[in-house]
Amino acid sequence: MNSSAKFWNKIAEGYSRQPIADEAAYQKKLQITREYFQPSMEVLEFGCGTGSTAIAHAPYVQHIQAIDFSSNMIEIAQGKADTQNIQNITFEQASIDELRVPDRTYDAVLGLNVLHLLDNKEEVIAKVYNMLQPGGLFITSTVCLGDTIAWFKLIAPIGKFLGLFPLVKVFTIKDLEKSLTDAGFALNCQWQAGDYNSPIGKAKIVFIVAKKAE
Repeated sequence: MNSSAKFWNKIAEGYSRQPIADEAAYQKKLQITREYFQPSMEVLEFGCGTGSTAIAHAPYVQHIQAIDFSSNMIEIAQGKADTQNIQNITFEQASIDELRVPDRTYDAVLGLNVLHLLDNKEEVIAKVYNMLQPGGLFITSTVCLGDTIAWFKLIAPIGKFLGLFPLVKVFTIKDLEKSLTDAGFALNCQWQAGDYNSPIGKAKIVFIVAKKAE
């Protein structure tokens, strides 16, 4: 198990009890996402955490494949779904790197609060593009540290080594936009969804709906 998975396993129980930092922004993200959903859709959410967003979206689509590399997060997510008798979500412990599915499998892919936690953002975005049907959607909400606290990249490796926080990548909103468009996506919707109040300062959060070519 890598150090980031160990970190998230360790904090999973406490994480599941934390209130949403900005409830209004979270509800707006749910609303915008549902405007694109159809009842027949097959959806993937990677980095699903404790499953709250997958569970909130379950009534609006055919099926959600929800994955996370933290076994403890998945255990909590499955417990929530069982309690609410939700049948159309498949929770699985896996990373997006490990997931093997045919091209054009999904109508939509959600990667929420996760791209800045990946070591290979561009590779993952390209993989998501291939997973999507023509015209499919990649919906992401991402913390972009590079716009406000770019110096964090100097201490991030130290904090990860000491186990104080997981792998965290520093990039700007413009960097993220370029990563998406370079992969072939068109940016259908973009909304700066407030700030992430980290212990070291505020960072911008951007919510993007990106569309694969028809």
